[in-house]
Amino acid sequence: LAVIAIPASGLRLTLPDAGYDPPGSEARVAYDLLDEGFGPGFNGPLLVTADISRTLQIEQALTALQDAFQGVPGITAVSQAFPNEALDMAVVTITPDSSPSSDQTAQLVQTLRDRAAAFEEANGFTYEITGQTALAIDISDRLGAAMLPFAIVVVGLSLVLLTIMFRSIAVPITATFGYLLTVGAGLGIATVVFEWGWGASLLGVGKVGPVISFMPIVLMGVLFGLAMDYQVFLVSRMREDYVHAHRARGGRADRLIAVGAVRTGFVSSARVVTAAAVIMFAVFAAFVPEGDSSIKPIALGLAVGIAVDAFLVRMTLVPAVMALLGEKAWWM
Repeated sequence: LAVIAIPASGLRLTLPDAGYDPPGSEARVAYDLLDEGFGPGFNGPLLVTADISRTLQIEQALTALQDAFQGVPGITAVSQAFPNEALDMAVVTITPDSSPSSDQTAQLVQTLRDRAAAFEEANGFTYEITGQTALAIDISDRLGAAMLPFAIVVVGLSLVLLTIMFRSIAVPITATFGYLLTVGAGLGIATVVFEWGWGASLLGVGKVGPVISFMPIVLMGVLFGLAMDYQVFLVSRMREDYVHAHRARGGRADRLIAVGAVRTGFVSSARVVTAAAVIMFAVFAAFVPEGDSSIKPIALGLAVGIAVDAFLVRMTLVPAVMALLGEKAWWM
């Protein structure tokens, strides 16, 4: 599972455009024709807006704004700068030489924003980079940066709550470690299919590239809920059997009691987890071959994550660790 999770480190995020629509659809045909005829950047132009309300030299300001982007690497064309009716804002359209979801376009946006300070110092006003392409880049960056704080909050709360529930140190740590393996596997498989293109044709993937921006957050949230459900189903019965047997022995710690409780609890609850996992796997897997391009990576990541969590983590790793620890699994 750790190896499967390695590709997730290269996962790229975007807001899908018409290039992700199914091949043959009207929007995809138009997108491909524009790409072929005018270059990949024509489908994702950048909009530059500038506040010129504090200058009376309108023509000079428009010329300076337009000239600022001439000859910049990564730019194919720069439109003529034009003002609005109130003469307080100027607009320029920039056509990159790369596709909207490419790393080169994201780097170009960052480069142009970094040059804004020098432009303001030289001309007395500055500009902003906006438009649908820049918006998609900004949203993707914001959601990508939120993943680590989100994971810390979720994992931290789960550790506290599971410690209170099971009165154990080992159980929450094992549950959380398994959850991280589950998320890594789901994101790793999604990266391999949707970014590397492995098996993409078999799953009907219309375009290989970055996945929708909020996919990791959705996957982490849903898999956390399901993983903790499966954990509680299995381990609560193990603890119940251990406590009863422990009391029957007069409170004497015994490894055989602990291992027996793992076996009994697993046999009693595994069918429930199996049924729940198969149902949820079927629900999400059904969206993979025929779903919308935005839904496919979410559905595949959730389907893989549920199968991995239920059968490899909760019903293999967790009972094995509990049996190895014996009575130490319930130390507090």
